[in-house]
Amino acid sequence: MLQGWAIGFLSLAYLGLLFAIAFYGDRRASAGTSIIASPYVYALSLGVYATTWTFYGSVGRAAVSGIGFLPIYLGPTLMAALWWIVLRKMIRISKANRITSIADFIASRYGKSALLGGLVTLGAVIGVVPYIALQLKAVSSSLAVLSRHSGALPGQAIWSDTALYLALLLAAFTILFGTRHLDASERHEGMVAAIAFESLVKLLSFLAVGIYVGFVMYDGLPDLFRQARAHASLAPLMSLDGAMAGGGFANWTALIVLSMLSILCLPRQFQIAVVENVDEAHVARAIWMLPLYLLVINIFVLPIAMAGKMHFSGAQSDADMFILMLPLQGNQAALALLVFVGGLSAATGMIIVETIALSTMLCNDVVMPVLLRARRLRLDQRADLSGLLLNVRRGAILLLMLLGYAYSRLAGEAYALVAIGLISFAAVAQFAPAMLGGMFWKNGTRAGALAGLCSGFILWAYTLLLPSFAQSGWLPSGFIANGPLGIGWLRPRQLLGLEGLDQISHGLFWSMLANLGCYVGVSLWSRQGAAEKAQALVFVDAYTRGRADIGASLWRGRASGDALLSLLRRFLGAARAEQAYMRFMRERPSGPLPAGDADLVRFAEIELAGAIGAASAHAMVASVVDEEPLGPDEVLAILDETSQVIAYSRQLETKSRELEEASAELREANMQLKELDRMKDDFLSTVTHELRTPLTSIRAFSEILRDNPGLASEKRSEYLDIVIKESERLTRLINDVLDLAKIEAGRAEWNSEKLDLREVIDAAVKATARIFEDKRIDVDVDLPAQAATVLADRDRLMQVMLNLLSNAAKFCAPGSGRIDVGLREQDGWLRVVVRDNGPGVLAQDREIIFEKFRQGGDTLTGKPPGTGLGLPISRRIIAHFGGSLWLEDAAGPGAQFVFALPRAANGDDA
Repeated sequence: MLQGWAIGFLSLAYLGLLFAIAFYGDRRASAGTSIIASPYVYALSLGVYATTWTFYGSVGRAAVSGIGFLPIYLGPTLMAALWWIVLRKMIRISKANRITSIADFIASRYGKSALLGGLVTLGAVIGVVPYIALQLKAVSSSLAVLSRHSGALPGQAIWSDTALYLALLLAAFTILFGTRHLDASERHEGMVAAIAFESLVKLLSFLAVGIYVGFVMYDGLPDLFRQARAHASLAPLMSLDGAMAGGGFANWTALIVLSMLSILCLPRQFQIAVVENVDEAHVARAIWMLPLYLLVINIFVLPIAMAGKMHFSGAQSDADMFILMLPLQGNQAALALLVFVGGLSAATGMIIVETIALSTMLCNDVVMPVLLRARRLRLDQRADLSGLLLNVRRGAILLLMLLGYAYSRLAGEAYALVAIGLISFAAVAQFAPAMLGGMFWKNGTRAGALAGLCSGFILWAYTLLLPSFAQSGWLPSGFIANGPLGIGWLRPRQLLGLEGLDQISHGLFWSMLANLGCYVGVSLWSRQGAAEKAQALVFVDAYTRGRADIGASLWRGRASGDALLSLLRRFLGAARAEQAYMRFMRERPSGPLPAGDADLVRFAEIELAGAIGAASAHAMVASVVDEEPLGPDEVLAILDETSQVIAYSRQLETKSRELEEASAELREANMQLKELDRMKDDFLSTVTHELRTPLTSIRAFSEILRDNPGLASEKRSEYLDIVIKESERLTRLINDVLDLAKIEAGRAEWNSEKLDLREVIDAAVKATARIFEDKRIDVDVDLPAQAATVLADRDRLMQVMLNLLSNAAKFCAPGSGRIDVGLREQDGWLRVVVRDNGPGVLAQDREIIFEKFRQGGDTLTGKPPGTGLGLPISRRIIAHFGGSLWLEDAAGPGAQFVFALPRAANGDDA
C-alpha cells in the first residue's frame, strides 16, 4: 500500500509542474516567442480528447466487450480525414469573426442570435457537467485503489474527499491561466503548452504499463493472448462476434457516428482545435498525427483488459482500474504512481479546457446578456465593465467545478465511466446539424436551428438523461420499465415501440432524427432575415468572401466615433480600446471619419465579439448607433451588388495576373533577343578574327616575296608553303562556317543510306594515318566482327570521325601518344569511343567545347589550334541521325569522346 502523503506530494508536484509550464508558455508568448506555434504541439494538444474515459474506461469496456471499445476511436479517425474540409473552414470563419466558442459560432451563423447562443450554452453545460464529474470520479477512484481505502464513499464528509480539493486546485489553475485576458478569442498559450505536455505524459504512462503487462508479466503478447484463449469466458472477447454481442452493427455504427460528431462539437475540442489554433496549416499535420496518437495509446488496451480479467477473475474488481491494479499486484509501486499521474493528466487536461470553454459560453451567452438587460443594475452607467467580465468568467469556472464535483457525489456508483461519457457525447452531438448545416447550406434558418436543437435536446434528455436519473434512484425505477404513467409506448428506451437497440443507439437515433428533421423542415418552411442571410453568405462562402465584403456593406445609418470608442472602453478597458481604435485609424484610408462609417461599426462589433460574444456585441453596438433597418429585398440587392463587385474584382485580378504573365513572357523574350544579339556580335567578332589571322600571314609573306625578287630559293619555298597552308586554313574555316550555317538553317544536304559503321571508322583511321605516323602516335582500333549498320550519310559520319581523330592527335604528345578507337553495340545502339592519353578537358570546359568558337583551356595563353567549330558541327550531325555526342569521364588521363547512333533495323530504308 502506498502512503497517502507520498501520493499527495506527487499530485501536488505534478500540478506544480503544470503551473510552471503554463507560466513559462505565457511568458514566452508575452515576449513574442510562442512555444505553441508548431503543428506538433497543436496535434498533441488535440489529444485532450483522450480523457480518463480513454485512460481507465477503455480498459473497462474492453473487459466487457473485447474490441468493442474501438468505435469511439474509429470515429475521430474518420472525421480527421475530413478536417481539411470541415475544421479548416471552421478556423477560417472563427478567426475572421473573432468567434470565441461553439455557442458563439452557431449564434453568429444564424443572425447573431442571443437565444441560440444561450440554448447551446445551456445544452453544453447540462451535457458536459456529468463528463467533468466523470473525471473527478476517476481520479478519486484511482486514489482509492492506490491507497487501498475508499476515498469517496457515500456519507463520507466532504472536507475529507480528495476530489473536492482536486476540483478547487484545478479551478485555481484554470482561473490563473484561462482568464488572464479579457478577449476570449486570444490564445491561452501557457494552458495549451500544459495540455500538450499532459498528452505526452498520459501516452508514455499507458505505454509503460502496457509493456509491463505484455512483456514482464507475460512472455510477450502472443503468450498473453494464448493464455486468455484458454479461459472459456475470455475467448469470445477476442473475436468480432464477441464484440458485436453488446449491440451488433447498429451499436458500432452509432458509436462511430457519435464519436465523429463529438470530436467536432465538444466545447473543449472547439476551444483547442479552433480558438487556440495558431495557423490553419497546422490542420494538415493533425490529420494524421491525432489518429496515430489514438492508435498508440490504445494499442495495449485489450492486453491489459485480458490480463486484468485473468488475474482478478474471482474478485469483485472494477475493470476500469485494471491498469492501476496490475502494477500494484506486482509490487511495482513506481509504475503504479506513473499510471496514476497519467490518469491525473487525462482528467486535468479535460477539466481545464472544458471549464474555460464553458465559462466563456456562460459569460458571453447567458450571464452578460441577462445582466446587460437588467436595468436595475445600471451597467450602462458604468465606465468600465472589463473587471466584471473577468469576474463572471472566474465565477463560472468555480461554479462548473463545484457542479461537477456535486454530480460525482450525487451520481455515486450508478453508472460506469463509459456510460456517463456516451451520454455527454450524445448531448454535444445535437450541435452538429446546426453547425455543419450552417457551414455548408445557405438556406438554414434561425428558426430551423432553434427547432432542431430544442427537439434534439428534449429527446436526448428523455431517452438518455432521465433514465440515468432513474438508475441513480432519483426517479422511480418504473419510469424505465413501464414509461411515465405506465404508458408503454412512452418507455424511454423503447420509444414508440422501437426495440432491439441499446440505450445509446436508441437515444441517438431519436434525438438526431428529430433534430435533423426539424432543422431541415423548419428551415425550408421559414424565411431568413437580413442579418441571417448576410451571415449565411459569410459562413458558407468563407473561402471566397472576406469578412468586410458583406458585414460593412449591409450597414446603413449614423454612428458616432466617440460613442463607439466609449463603448469599447467600457468592455475592453481604456488602454486596450484606445490601442485598438488607433490601429483601426491607421489602417483605414486617410481623411475625416464620416458619421455613418460602416467599417468603423463593423470594427467595433468585431472587437467586442472577442470579449462578450457575437450576439451581445451586436446588441451593444446597436444600442449606440442609429441603424436604418434593411428589408430582405434591399439586402438581396446589396448582396447582388456586392457579389457583382466581387466578381468584377476577381475578373480584374485575373486580368492583372494575365498581364503580369504576358509582361514576364515579354521580358523573357527580350532577354533572349538580347542574348541572341550578343551571340551574333560574338560570332562576327570571332569569325573576322579567325579570318584576319591567315589573311594577315598570306599578305605579309606575299609582300615579302614581291619586294624581294632575289630571295634565296629555300626561303622562297618556305614562304610559299606558309602562304599555301594559311590559304588552306582559310578555306577550312570558311567551309566550316558555311557548313554550320547550312546545318543550323536546315539547308544542309543529307544523303542517308544503310552503311556499316565499321567501314567508316576504318576509312577515317586510314585517312589520318599519316598524321599519327608523323607524331609517332600508337593507334588501337577495336571493331566487332559482325556488321554495325546505321542509317546515315557516309560523308557526314566520315567528317565526324576525322574531326574526333584529328582532335585526339592534336592533344597527344609526340612519341608517347596513344589513341584507342572502339565500337560496341548496347541495347540497340552503336557506341563509338575515341580516347586519347593527352591532358584531357577541365571539368568546367566539358560543355563549353561544344559551343561555337569555344575551346577549352586558357584562350589567352594556351589556346589550342583549330577554329572551335569541329565539335559543334559533329554534335549536330550526330543529333540529325537520332544520336548524341558527349565527353565521358575516362579512367586515367586523357579525353574520351563518345557518340551513339541507333542501329538500323532490317526494315529501315533510306
